Amino acid sequence: MQDIEKANMATSCSADEAVCVRPSVVVIKVGGAVVEDATSLGNLLEQFSRIEGPKVLVHGGGRSATKIATSLGIESTMVGGRRITDGDMLNVVTMVYGGLVNKNLVALLQANGVNAMGLTGADMNVIRSHKRPEKSVTLAPGEKNPVTGEMVEEPTKVMVDFGWVGDVDEVDGNRLAALIQSGIVPVMAPLTHDGEGHMLNTNADTIASQTACGLASVNMADNSDKKLFDVTLTYCFEKPGVLADPDDDNSAISLITEASYAQLKADGIVSGGMIPKLDNAFAALHQGVSRVIITSANDIEGAQGTTITL
Repeated sequence: MQDIEKANMATSCSADEAVCVRPSVVVIKVGGAVVEDATSLGNLLEQFSRIEGPKVLVHGGGRSATKIATSLGIESTMVGGRRITDGDMLNVVTMVYGGLVNKNLVALLQANGVNAMGLTGADMNVIRSHKRPEKSVTLAPGEKNPVTGEMVEEPTKVMVDFGWVGDVDEVDGNRLAALIQSGIVPVMAPLTHDGEGHMLNTNADTIASQTACGLASVNMADNSDKKLFDVTLTYCFEKPGVLADPDDDNSAISLITEASYAQLKADGIVSGGMIPKLDNAFAALHQGVSRVIITSANDIEGAQGTTITL
């Protein structure tokens, strides 16, 4: 692609090509209460607009989806931080994520001088998924069993049909790279497609992770062994990082490794929606992303927060 070639020209290599300085791409995921709070969101987008160089914004919007679903008489059911998505809920999340939240973010970014374009995975076929099969899930005490409708009192394994939920198969990093190098800032909604005409609700943390991995996998046109981008993935939300004590914002854990993550889960310190966030963080590191940070929406440059490492 012509745009990829332009990106390659911006890559600085030494004479013997042993060392290359690759363009940095920042993938920032915003979700949680930040999307719904005008002040917090405005502050984050202002920070985002000041980031120089290539960048991507990935957003959630689950709280908005739950609120609108409730107003329509549609019940929301979450299992392990993931939303069960039947046909009615799929219509809701498609409207909310792909329309309401996404286009409002694009408009706000344009107001901040950012040439943003809203995308779902179906647009340009940038992210294709398959419908998740039934999956064995261990419910934590206090979670609702989606099969019986009862709260469980101890860890309980159940088979869960998540409905129209997508697990990512492929990201077209080259097409995203072409957009980025042409001066467009992609704003990714947490929706993908299966290539057979079906939209799929896909976890926003997964979208962020897979988008970062897709960009990290793009090769330089003149050397297939060299990667085009140095990618940083930052998850930002209303908390200052992964907390040892959910009620204490001063308890952010500065560093989490795979070994310490396993222990944090076993101890119940990490649970709910933080589990898929961390799962995706480690998956991204294993697939070529240079660094992953979980931090506050007030610190999207990652000066503080929690650093995730292998």
